[in-house]
Amino acid sequence: MDISTALLLLAAITAYLLWFTFISRSLRGPRVWPLLGSLPGLIENCDRMHDWISDNLRACGGTYQTCICAIPFLARKQGLVTVTCDPRNLEHILKTRFDNYPKGPTWQAVFHDLLGEGIFNSDGDTWLFQRRTAALEFTTRTLRQAMARWVNRAIKFQFCPILEKAQNKGEPVDLQDVLLPLTFDNICGLAFGKDPQTCAQGFPENRFASAFDRATEASLQRFILPEILWKIKKCLRLGLEVSLSRSLVHMNEYLSAVINARKQELLSQQKDRKPHDDLLTRFMRKKESYSDEFLQHVALNFILAGRDTSAVALSWFFWLVNQHPTVEEKILREICTVLIETRGVDTSTWLDEPLGFEEVDRLIYLKAALSETLRLYPSVPEDSKHVVADDVFPDGTFVPAGSSVTYSIYSVGRMRSTWGDDCLDFRPERWLSADGKEFIKHDSYKFVAFNAGPRICLGKGLAYLQMKSVAAAALLRHKLTLVAGHKVEQKMSLTLFMKYGFKVNVHERDLEAFVEKIIGEEKPQGKCNGKL
Repeated sequence: MDISTALLLLAAITAYLLWFTFISRSLRGPRVWPLLGSLPGLIENCDRMHDWISDNLRACGGTYQTCICAIPFLARKQGLVTVTCDPRNLEHILKTRFDNYPKGPTWQAVFHDLLGEGIFNSDGDTWLFQRRTAALEFTTRTLRQAMARWVNRAIKFQFCPILEKAQNKGEPVDLQDVLLPLTFDNICGLAFGKDPQTCAQGFPENRFASAFDRATEASLQRFILPEILWKIKKCLRLGLEVSLSRSLVHMNEYLSAVINARKQELLSQQKDRKPHDDLLTRFMRKKESYSDEFLQHVALNFILAGRDTSAVALSWFFWLVNQHPTVEEKILREICTVLIETRGVDTSTWLDEPLGFEEVDRLIYLKAALSETLRLYPSVPEDSKHVVADDVFPDGTFVPAGSSVTYSIYSVGRMRSTWGDDCLDFRPERWLSADGKEFIKHDSYKFVAFNAGPRICLGKGLAYLQMKSVAAAALLRHKLTLVAGHKVEQKMSLTLFMKYGFKVNVHERDLEAFVEKIIGEEKPQGKCNGKL
C-alpha cells in the first residue's frame, strides 16, 4: 500500500469516526456501535427484547432514537428507528398525522404473497374501502351473536372435553396448545363459516390449518432477513420460500372450494339449509361484485388478525389469575352471581351449556381482568410505521422521511408516568368505577392492545366475547394450577407467545360449596330468595 492510499484510508476512517461521534451523541437510547449500530444490544437482549426496550424508554422519558446500521447516508433515514411509548406521540402517529404513518413498503412486501392488498396489509384508499365495508358488518349485533354460537359450540364439544379428560387422567395439559387451535377454529368459523376442527380430541391435522401455519411462519421469517436476501431466496426457490409457495396453493384450493360452494348455496336459495352468517357470506351478499381473490384475502386477513391474539391473551390471563387467587375468587363470584340470577341456585344444571350471550355481557370484573392482562401482556407487543414526510412529535422528537417508527405497546402499560407507581401490578380494579359496577374505558392511547385511531381493531368486541366465554367456562368447571417447575417465559416474536407453553394441572371445581358460601354471605342481608 503506497503512502497516498494509506493517507486516503486514514482520512476516510477519521471522517467516519467524526461522523459517527456526532451521530451517536445526537441519539438517545441504547449504545450505538460503529457500523453495527444498535445490533449488538439487540442480540445481547434477544431473550428479553420487550423488557429491554421498556428499560431504554423508561431511561429516555418515553422516546428514543437509534441506528440499526451506523452507515453514512443510511443512518439518518433507512437505518434510523424512532421508538416511543408516549401516549401523546401515539395519538399523533395513529390519529393526528395518520396519513403520514402508513404500514409502509417493507411490511407490505413481506406479507403481500399471503395477504395481498387485504385490510391488514394495505394503506390509503385500498385500506379505507375495505375498512368501511367491514365496519358495517362488525357493528351488527347479529355478527356478535354468530361469534357467540361458534365459541359456545367449540367450548362445549372441544374445549371442555379436553380439560375434563386431563382432569380424569390426572395428566397436565399445555393450555396454550389447546387455546391456539380453539381460537383458530372460532375465527375460521366466523370468517368463512367452516370449522377446521383442529381443536377436536387428538388435535387432528387439517390441511388448511397446516398450510396457514407454514405460510405465516415463512412470511414472518422475511422480517428477520434483509429484503434483498429473502427476494433472492424467493426467486431461487430456497428454504421457507418453497414452503410458502406450496402452502399458498393449498390455501387457495381450500378457500376456492369454500367460495364456490357458498356461491351455489346462495344461488339456489335452499330453504332447508340454515343460512350462513359469516363474514365471507356477508361480503358475497353485497351488491358489489367481488372477485374470488378479493374474497379469499378478506377471509385470510381476518384469520391472521384474530387467530393467535385471543389465545395468547388467554394464556397470560390464566397465568396471572393463577398467581393472584383473590382475583380468581372475584371472577368466580361474579360468574356465579350472574348464573344464580339467570339459572337459579341449582348448580347441577349450570354446566350443561356454556354461558349465553347476555350472561357473558354482564361479566364486568372478568372484562377488567382481561383488560389488565392485555395492558401488561399485549398480544402484539410492538408495531411499526413508515414515515412519509419529515415530522415532529408532540414531545419534540424530529422524525425524518424514509425512517421508521416503532411504538412499544408492551412498554405503554409499564410506564409509571402513564399508569402510576403500581403500573407493574396486576390490578383489575383500575378498570372499574369506585362501586365496582361499571367498566371504565381508559384513553385508547394509554391502552393500545387493540390499536387506536382509524385502525383500531374492528374485532375488539368479538375478542372480548370469545375470551370471556372461554375463561368463564374453564374457571367455572376447574381449578387450574401451574405444573411444578414449569417455566413461563416470553417468546420473542411478533405475537407474545409463551416460549415453553403453559402447562397446568386440571382439578375439579367444588362449585356447590362455593355457591353455598356466596349464599351464606348474602343471607344476613335478606337478599337470598332463590336469587341474589
